[in-house]
Order: sequence, then structure tokens, then C-alpha cells
Amino acid sequence: MAVGLKNITMLEKVAGIKLGSAAAGIRYQDRDDMLIILADKGSRFAGVFTQNKFSAAPVVISRKHLQVAEPRACLVNAGNANAGTGSQGEQDALDCCQVLAQKLGINVESVLPFSTGVIGEALPVNKMSKAIPVCLETMSADGWVSAAHTIMTTDTVAKGITSKVKLNGGEITITGIVKGSGMICPDMATLLSFVATDACIEKALLQETLEDVVAESFNRTTVDGDTSTNDSCILIATGKCNHKEIMNRDNENYMLFQKALKKVFIHLAQAIIRDAEGATKFVTINVINAASDIDATEAAKTIAHSPLVKTALFASDPNWGRILAALGRAHLSDMDIQKVNLSINGVTVLSKGQVDDAYTEEQGQAVMSQQDIIIEVDLALGSGSSSIWTSDLSHEYIRINAEYRS
Repeated sequence: MAVGLKNITMLEKVAGIKLGSAAAGIRYQDRDDMLIILADKGSRFAGVFTQNKFSAAPVVISRKHLQVAEPRACLVNAGNANAGTGSQGEQDALDCCQVLAQKLGINVESVLPFSTGVIGEALPVNKMSKAIPVCLETMSADGWVSAAHTIMTTDTVAKGITSKVKLNGGEITITGIVKGSGMICPDMATLLSFVATDACIEKALLQETLEDVVAESFNRTTVDGDTSTNDSCILIATGKCNHKEIMNRDNENYMLFQKALKKVFIHLAQAIIRDAEGATKFVTINVINAASDIDATEAAKTIAHSPLVKTALFASDPNWGRILAALGRAHLSDMDIQKVNLSINGVTVLSKGQVDDAYTEEQGQAVMSQQDIIIEVDLALGSGSSSIWTSDLSHEYIRINAEYRS
């Protein structure tokens, strides 16, 4: 069950955006598994995608369409990844895009496809084609919560957030949803995330801003060290707010917008970790005073990816030696073990490479038993720092993934 996270029950509408869902029977029964997000003409889209070399067919198509057209619609399915399906998979994705494009009276390049689910299975084009009209019939500006449920796979709760911020010229709304619980180690974003705002911002700047906030949110998460074939994140700006168009970074409106957007993305990123497959702990790993930010990130990720560290977290075992062992094998440009300090939830464990005189096993047990854990490593070498959010590794994670295709 999600760690300190509940199902969303309400998300604010975004002017210029409508959403519709339907049950196509792709993999799941008695639930919606297809989603269409439709943006008004003139809306601007930005996107980031997985760096996995085996990118899924919808990722390939969406990248191409973003480069050659002004998108209007996102076509999303859950239960089938359409990955590892070769040229036929790309044609299947295009066929579905064509059905929607004809219904909407737009070019096929204006439709962006997205899929999540089992890898290596053919996309059920006929089922999806039949469900597209149903999605269109259910279109509503209030469809965000339903959409968040529709894109779920092994997620246990629907995840989303709304933020409002006052700009000079009007108040903007930012609403976003995300899905993802396993195969999470993004190298751009996370499995599927859709964020929309009524802000008016220049297209290239929108893309740059998305890349910036993703670097500080989704790219700071890891569940199991596996980067998905389908990772996709889309940011839509409809321009429906009355403020003056944001053209560059050097104005107050941009700073307000960027700050609010970053908070939205951090919330969504942390929600993924809180709902990670089998998770019982939400873990923040802070590395400070490293020789560089790169070193700090490498150290934090090495600790976060260690199965021994993650299983100790699940057991609430204060076996801090596993943290040191992981840190010691990290590929850092510089480290002096006699300078390293380590604390867990504020309890000092290690001082200058040795067990702190005041530390007790009872203290360690108490903090490791908590649901939210902060591990801080001070390398005492420079000004580099980084934070990574991760989860523990439980019996339930193994069960979920062992039975995923059964």
C-alpha cells in the first residue's frame, strides 16, 4: 500500500483541456484503460521521453509527431506497452492515431500515442479503435481524476496534483497526473505523466522548462534501477490565461511559473516512490559537500540502487554498514573515508569515518522503523550536493513482478 499517500479525489480543470476515458478491455476487465486528452487549437506541447534504446513504438511515433506538427491530442492505453514489437508496433500505433485523427478532423501527426503495460505483445488495434468514440463521448474538462485512474497498471492509488499561482495579469492553474510503480529509474521522466496549464508561454521556452523541472524531479527517483521502454512526460500550455505571453526567463511571471511547476513535478515524482511496488518506506538520500554535483548524484544513486541497503530498509534494520559499502563502490572522482559523516533521520551514526561516540543501536532501530527516512551523507570535500528519492525492497515487490504476466 502507498506510503503516506491516498487516492486523489479532486483535481482542478485547466481551461482548454478535456479528457475522456473508456474500457477497451486491453488487459484489465471492468475498468477504464484508454484515455484521450484533447487540447484546444493553439495549445503548445513539450515532451521528454525515455533514453532506453528499446524505446516503445508510441515513444518513437510521439517524438516524430512533436517535431513535425502542432499536437492536439494524446491517445493513451494501459495494459499493453507496445514495446519490442518492431515496425508492426509502430504501424499499430499509427493506425490508432489515424482513427482518432479522423474522428477529430485533424492530421494524424497531431495525435501523440502513449502506452504502458506488458512488453512484447501486439497492440489490440481493433479494441482500441472501438473504444476511441466512447472516450470522445465522455470528454469533460473535469476528467482528470478519472484519467489518473485509467492510466494505472501496478499502481495502488491514482496520483495527481493541482496548483494555482497568481501572475501579473491573471491566475494560472497547473494540473498533472502520473502513473508508475515499478521499472522506475527514469532517464528523462517517468512511465507516463501528463501536466497541463492555462499559462501562455513561448514553445521553445516551455520545452526548456520541462527539461529543467524533470531533471530536478522525475530524474531524482528510482525504485529498482530499471529504466522503462515507455517513459513519457508531456507538458501542455493552452494559453487561456489573460497574462502577457512569457517569452524569456528574465521576468517575474516566468519565475513564478517555473517555481510552481517544479513543485508540481516534485510532488508527482515523490508520489511514484510512495506508491512504488511493495514499498513500505519512502526514503530520501541526501549527499552533501561532495567534490561535485555529479559525484553527489553518483553516490546517492549507488546507495539507492543497493539491494542490501533496500532490504535492510524493509526490515527496519539499522545495518548502516551496507550504506558505507555501497558508498565505497560508487565511482567518485574523490573521497576521503576519514572525512565521511552519516546520519539517519537526524541521528548521527558516523563522524569522520568512525561510529559516533553517542550512537546506539537502539537509536538506529528507532529511526529505521519509521515510514519516512532521510539518509544524509556528508563527504566533506566540496560544495556538490544531490538528493535521490527511493523505496525499500520487500517480499511484495518480488511477488508483484514474479506474477506480472500471469
